[in-house]
Amino acid sequence: MSDLRSVLEIGQDKLENINDFLLDPQNVLTNQLLDVVEKFGGPAAINQKAAENGSPESLMGRLKETGSPYVPDLEWLAEQKDKGAFVPMGDYCEALDVDPSGLNQTNAVTLEISAMQYFPWLIAQAKQCIASKELMPGRFIRVRNMAEQSADMGDTLATALAMNIMGCTWVETLDTKGTDGSNIHLGGPETITGYFGGIGQPNGHPVKWLEEYLHYYTTYGVKQVLNINPGTVLLGYMLNKLGVDNEFKISVFMGNDNPYSIFWTLMTAKLFSRDDDTTSLIGFNLSNSVNNQTIIEADKVRAALGLTDKVRFEHHITECYTSIVIQPYLRRAELVELAKEVPNIAAKHEGGEPDIEKDLEHPTNLLDYFMSKADVESQGLMDTLLQNYLGKHYSVKLTADALLKSGTAVVAAQNLHSE
Repeated sequence: MSDLRSVLEIGQDKLENINDFLLDPQNVLTNQLLDVVEKFGGPAAINQKAAENGSPESLMGRLKETGSPYVPDLEWLAEQKDKGAFVPMGDYCEALDVDPSGLNQTNAVTLEISAMQYFPWLIAQAKQCIASKELMPGRFIRVRNMAEQSADMGDTLATALAMNIMGCTWVETLDTKGTDGSNIHLGGPETITGYFGGIGQPNGHPVKWLEEYLHYYTTYGVKQVLNINPGTVLLGYMLNKLGVDNEFKISVFMGNDNPYSIFWTLMTAKLFSRDDDTTSLIGFNLSNSVNNQTIIEADKVRAALGLTDKVRFEHHITECYTSIVIQPYLRRAELVELAKEVPNIAAKHEGGEPDIEKDLEHPTNLLDYFMSKADVESQGLMDTLLQNYLGKHYSVKLTADALLKSGTAVVAAQNLHSE
């Protein structure tokens, strides 16, 4: 069997063949990528523009210029941070009768919430955290239409600045995807969750996705976006290899639900990594079907490729109550055990507690993400959706408490809860 195993070695000639194709001046795929990068000024200019326009000074300046109503909220948030209004992590642990010095920091779990659709929700969440001495998550996912939010009183600018103030990471979802009617397998938003890996970027969409990404990266400093398709994942790797400091998170919709598919994804990340082994794949959301054993095996693959500290596994602890998974879906107890063995995990909360959600008149629904703000307001749903979001926050709290009591540290908003 050892002789048979050796047959799997990838020959140098095969790698040379791939490189020859990548570097071929007649390669249309590489040429399209290079054309878009050149259109935006090249890697160095792209990164510089993103840094300038994503700086706190630029973000606040543009909010003030446009008269955004979110300026006072951001000033309030910064003031609360500076005066230490949020509960320090040590105090939070002591309230749980947990000794913070004894926590496993190596396997600290990032607290993640999805989807934070509207900037005012973030302020409501922050006010609740101060009043109730709760933790703000360390990572936020957004699925709101980019064109809509960027035109909505500075929502995109305000969110970017708030994340900078709090010391959090966040992910946006670009508008270029097969939900625009180009993917004939989709009859509308209601079919998305039944077609994993198939939201799609048909035909020329990957190049359009690349242009959209570079627009928001250079205009707002939006660095991390959701990635839903193998083609745009590959483009994301190649863009980073060229020198653009882009990052992305692979969506649960890509359906990576076994160690072999995970190996395939991580192998490509490794092949296109930079000389320092960094990759643009910053977050890897596995399928909701994976069990702990699959994640443990995936972690071995990640470690073998030197990606443990570079690629975070993002794992749903709760999910939207309708339109996505069989309920009840709750993975908290499994996470507590998993975190003792597997490092660099984010605990993602997409829904509230199933026992609470089952009795709600309007439980969390994945399809709500695809409603326009006008439709949400015309149907009188904005307050309902805010309460749904705060229900997810409650689930984040329960997960944080369970992890801390088990001896595992958590990553919350780093600028808000430091000692």
